[in-house]
Amino acid sequence: MNLALATPQHGAGGDTVTAGLMGAVQPEFLQLLSWDPHVRVVLLPRSHPQFSGEDCLVAGCDKMSYFAHQKGMCTGCTERWKKSDLPFDEFVTIRRSGRMVGFSPCQVAHCERPGRRATLLCSSHDYQRRKVYGLTLEDFLAHPEVQPLPALGPCQVAACDRQGETGSGYCLPHADQCRDLRQAGALGDEDLWRLTTPAIAESRKASLRGLPDQVVAEILYGLQERIAQGLLHKDYLLRNLSNNARVQQITSLDELDLDVLTRTDRTQARGFLKHIRRFGLSPETERHKDVWDASVFGLGGTFSFTGITQPWLREGAKAWALDDIPRRRGKSAKTTVQRTLKSLSRFSTSLHLSRDDHGVDLPVLGRVDITAFLGRLGFLHERGDISGCTQYMTVRDTRRVLTRLRTLGLTKPGQPLHGLADDFALRQEDIPDDPEDSEAGRDLPAEVMRQLCANLDSLETISSTGVRTAIELIIDTGRRPNEICKLPWHCLDRESDGSPVLVYDNTKNLRHARRLPIPGATAALIVKQQERARARFPDTPADKLKLFPATLANPHGTKATTYELVSARHRAWVKGLPDFLVPTVIVEDGNRVTTMLPFDRNKIYPYAYRHTYAQRHADAGVPQDVLQSLMDHREASTTQRYYRVGEKRRREAVERVTTMQFDRHGTRVWRQAKTLLDSEHARRAIGSVQVPYGTCTEPSNVAAGGHDCPVRFRCVGCGHFRTDVSYLPDLEAYLADLLRNRERLAAFANADPWAKAEATPSDDEIARVRRLVQRVRQDLDDLTDEDRAQIREAVALVRRSRGVSLGMPRVRQPLPDLRPERTV
Repeated sequence: MNLALATPQHGAGGDTVTAGLMGAVQPEFLQLLSWDPHVRVVLLPRSHPQFSGEDCLVAGCDKMSYFAHQKGMCTGCTERWKKSDLPFDEFVTIRRSGRMVGFSPCQVAHCERPGRRATLLCSSHDYQRRKVYGLTLEDFLAHPEVQPLPALGPCQVAACDRQGETGSGYCLPHADQCRDLRQAGALGDEDLWRLTTPAIAESRKASLRGLPDQVVAEILYGLQERIAQGLLHKDYLLRNLSNNARVQQITSLDELDLDVLTRTDRTQARGFLKHIRRFGLSPETERHKDVWDASVFGLGGTFSFTGITQPWLREGAKAWALDDIPRRRGKSAKTTVQRTLKSLSRFSTSLHLSRDDHGVDLPVLGRVDITAFLGRLGFLHERGDISGCTQYMTVRDTRRVLTRLRTLGLTKPGQPLHGLADDFALRQEDIPDDPEDSEAGRDLPAEVMRQLCANLDSLETISSTGVRTAIELIIDTGRRPNEICKLPWHCLDRESDGSPVLVYDNTKNLRHARRLPIPGATAALIVKQQERARARFPDTPADKLKLFPATLANPHGTKATTYELVSARHRAWVKGLPDFLVPTVIVEDGNRVTTMLPFDRNKIYPYAYRHTYAQRHADAGVPQDVLQSLMDHREASTTQRYYRVGEKRRREAVERVTTMQFDRHGTRVWRQAKTLLDSEHARRAIGSVQVPYGTCTEPSNVAAGGHDCPVRFRCVGCGHFRTDVSYLPDLEAYLADLLRNRERLAAFANADPWAKAEATPSDDEIARVRRLVQRVRQDLDDLTDEDRAQIREAVALVRRSRGVSLGMPRVRQPLPDLRPERTV
């Protein structure tokens, strides 16, 4: 009996694993592959987008082109073209001639033997035509004595589905291979050669003959699951998988020696093994293992409990995970669980090191072990082994899990934590201070943003138009990168007045269909990307299509590109740009000076654009409730953080501006750096008050918060008045207002002379203000271009954090001129 034709057993008497796998393969999928369990040959349909490439451009070639570098030709034709001296356009028009691939029956009516390529007659009939009758093919087929011949039987190579053509029992190609090997003395065991030799390669075909039933079932099931994931499958890779399994004579794909395979074949095999190993898994099957496959919970990767050495704590961690994982959502769900298990591993390590029983004896544990754990984390932090954030998160996570284990009832009799002392718990006061906020303060400087926006063309060059558009949308809208990557095709809407709105899902907080007003230029970006996505997937319904469809495993455009891909392309782009120079305060010879230094590229990542969006709106005076709505924050405290200008930034800005400080006479007031550091900031806080055109140090006015000026706000005539370069716009506006009022009052006739004299600005005040403006301008003109740019940035920062309360309306500061056409 030919092993290759044996029918796999799927009934009650067959192998249960094989039966289970074959039972999970949908009949429609088997029909798609033209699967016949007796023949065991997979035929990949050319019409299916995941099984086919482009048809080879060479005339007469039925193979497919899978790679862009082949210029639309199959691998064989590409190699032939490289060896020829013909131009490409001429080569593809020459009809391909070569060996006949596949089975073609003998032209003698009802003959069951395969015909040869040259004559289309089987070898016996071809011999009769040439040696016996000496006739042409047409006359030979019409000769009355020519009779059909029965088949010689199947080829004895287990993988081959062709008929034998010679007395050796092999088809002609395998007979030639066997003869050549025998003549070269390399045949060896011919029976083994029959079992391990691959079938003759044919386009879109893969033979599973000669493989054990379980391997056949595993390949079919794995192929079905990979196709369901949207992965593309090339015929030669599927043939390689079955050939490798046949060569190694395995009974299951789990037995494959992956180390001897090529990298491509190894990747293919691992993809099949992933689905095979997940077959039949569930949370109930995983909960008893020490390493869980996260796919059973709808997540990726694994959850490992091997770092927890105490049995009671390991079982408790599993119980917590089983309870916690279903309540997790969003992209960070897996990361949160893995981080918590890492925290428990640190807790386990502390118990192992601090106790003679290594923390295994649960009833003797108490508060002293908690104290040892906290002390060890503090020691690791001081030594620099862990960050302050890691210390905080470890204590917080461990406390949360220990508390949850008690509420789950695991301390009851018969449960893993029975006997655990009440004082073996972490208290709220045990949690260290939360480190500096992880979002506010991580915005990018204006100089960096300008350089990035000016080089977006190079991002498109090294990646794609889609990646560039995604980055531009993150910059323009301030949405989380993952929210932009997952945008549906229908993400652009219009308000009743026609203004554009971005519709997105806040997946982090499970808030869907959020609406964000956007500028027209940003809306135009979206429209162009919609056109590109629709052109690529013209038949996909709009409600299923993604704005940024993934390039791999996405035949219908229903899968969105990943943040990991966009981030990787963005990282490569930033790495290739010139240095980002920003003004930085350093100490030289004991003096603090500002110089242009390179900005840390590691701080430039897609999520930083969200921080930048929030910070620039906060700095521009956007009301907190408005910014909270723009950022879609649940808590106002999260938004409030962006309104706190960092102390480091404020001090540096104040130091730059104060070096250009003037009294009422326009005399520049110089301060040493030490005096500035030790006293200026405190004086600004408690020893002075801001007035419309500078600061006032008059005690009674300071005490009244600027509302009790003895000279009725004639600041330029008061010895307590100081101004600096940051007030230049206010002084210029004041001077223009004085001149305008003087001209208006001079032309006003319906007033008594004393009233006009009282209301008319004095010439002395006008001259004083004009001298101050000229003096400040002159000092600015004397600066170098670099110093002038630094002063300009410092002035912008100081003015954003300034508030003068004199009953005057507050004017919103303008947004930085980074991309003004796309700024909301």
